[in-house]
Amino acid sequence: MKNIIVGTAGHIDHGKTTLIKALTGRNTDRLKEEQNRGISIELGFTYFDLPSGLRAGIIDVPGHEKFIKNMLAGVIGMDVVILVVAADEGMMPQSVEHLAIMNLLGIKNGFIVLTKTDKVDPEWLELVEEETKEDVVGTFLEGKPIIRVSSITGEGIDLVKEEIEKIALGIDDEKAGDLPRLPVDRSFTISGFGTVVTGTLLSGEIKTGDEVQVFPGNQVTRIRSIQVHDNDVEKAFKGQRVALNLAGVKKEDVHRGSMIAPKGSMMPSKLIDVEVKTIDLPYHISNRTRLRLYIGTQEVFCRIILLDKDEAGPNELSIAQLVLEEPIVARKGDRFILRLFSPMITIGGGIIIDSNPSRKKRFNEDDIKLIELMGSGDSKDVTEAVINEHSNEFPGIGEIAALRSKSLEDIDREVESLEEEGKVSVVKMTKETFVIHSDYLKILISNIEKDIERYHQKYPLRTGISKEEVRSKYLKNTNKKLGELFLNIIVDNSDIEDKNEFLKLEEFNIEYDSKQRDIKSRIENSYSDYLANPRMDEVFKNDKISKAEITEVLNSMISSGDFIRLEEDIILKVDDFNNAIQKIKNQLSVNEEISISEARDMLDTNRKIALAILEYMDKIGVTERTEEGRRLV
Repeated sequence: MKNIIVGTAGHIDHGKTTLIKALTGRNTDRLKEEQNRGISIELGFTYFDLPSGLRAGIIDVPGHEKFIKNMLAGVIGMDVVILVVAADEGMMPQSVEHLAIMNLLGIKNGFIVLTKTDKVDPEWLELVEEETKEDVVGTFLEGKPIIRVSSITGEGIDLVKEEIEKIALGIDDEKAGDLPRLPVDRSFTISGFGTVVTGTLLSGEIKTGDEVQVFPGNQVTRIRSIQVHDNDVEKAFKGQRVALNLAGVKKEDVHRGSMIAPKGSMMPSKLIDVEVKTIDLPYHISNRTRLRLYIGTQEVFCRIILLDKDEAGPNELSIAQLVLEEPIVARKGDRFILRLFSPMITIGGGIIIDSNPSRKKRFNEDDIKLIELMGSGDSKDVTEAVINEHSNEFPGIGEIAALRSKSLEDIDREVESLEEEGKVSVVKMTKETFVIHSDYLKILISNIEKDIERYHQKYPLRTGISKEEVRSKYLKNTNKKLGELFLNIIVDNSDIEDKNEFLKLEEFNIEYDSKQRDIKSRIENSYSDYLANPRMDEVFKNDKISKAEITEVLNSMISSGDFIRLEEDIILKVDDFNNAIQKIKNQLSVNEEISISEARDMLDTNRKIALAILEYMDKIGVTERTEEGRRLV
């Protein structure tokens, strides 16, 4: 079922609220102060049924310039806008500003209503209508119908309903299956029910029992019940005015500007990439100008960083980053408005290109090209660009989905396609899938190969650089298991060879000179006894060979896998060490436990070496300690 939101716009006292009452029979001015003063201060909400049976929600916005932020909070989600112009005054300052805002927000559907026609003569009415046509040239209302209405006599009311229905029937539900998002425009407490929030559901659908999160923030809650137009429902759909009763949330925890969306589906940010369009006013935006930013129901202060120019004049298009003073949540394609501090006027607005970008440099061609790609590319292209931009963080599919404010299913599909095209590399783990861009993989490989080459030059007798050193430098945003899996991808796509706990270049081989070969031979001979752990200063005590030379050769033999270092002063032949482990395992398969002294006697060694072997077996998960000694895990 199609759901339509109709909104009003226009100057104060031009008859917006009266028009809605004539359409619906209801007064949207609910506050006592509004009724006493005869002006709208807050947003007003109601609904009515069109002749076809289609139900339309209505948002009435305040027309006074002091309440422009309230007006901006109501514009989001409007499908049809009625610009209300009083026939006795014509277009006024807030009419012009409201029209500019609607234009900047990309609203396409609407028409004009000339109200209070019963107060003017026919000649004046004709003049006002012609002037209004001229005033809307260049806006989305150019060429749109102008309907003459008297809310007092009822003249034109049926024509207004017909025009709304005509427009409504031609609107597509292009976001009906998208991620559900509800920008909160009201929050209040009902005795016996708790916290209730209202808003226009921008996309997707929500149902009773859904787990949702209050963004920006970490408050997770559950939807107890849903109302649409005062009726209890199990589900609410894109385009409906919705009231949600939230479980376990205080009114203070959710307010105008909050966003209700599925848990973990969005990522707050204090930086956004945007395309900005200034309006036709004699003001300029300089780099780092402090502005008020309005995105849906959110209002924050920001500074604009112009990336492609030093200054933006009237009617100029610019690429920029907005640095926010507080975090917001948004998504690519959301529209926004910018207002100056002094004078307090709308200066421009535009469209969000990236709601979670990296910092960009001014006048940097690559950065500007990236933003243009993010703005113009299809969904898969944008996902690829986001992955490339965040590859140094080794993001999971869930994080990519949150960065893009899209469903996991959509992102998973796009990543699978990108993997088939060879544009990304993927690591699948039990609970999450992680992804990096192939361009970033090439950079990683190049940097790691250079590090290994420098290591080979500095330590020509060592097998290679330790994996742990590479992980800590290049894969620090991963845990050990994930880092190992990405290292495997790096090795499989490079000239790097995995050698036990070391990485080496495939073409590299250790080459000893004659002196080093002699040292190596003497070390090997000193280990002729089973589980021998000779002291090198004893082996070479009568030789004029430095300790550094001996240590370098010995470390080379350890890194090549011939020897293993259990402790600083305990080094064993790997074959002997493996043989000792097997003997202990055989013994433990017969007897449940083995003590240190029993291991010492069985291996025919000393207590220190036996203990070192047992502790290493504990470390690698073969055995575990007991009161008496060790047992198999």
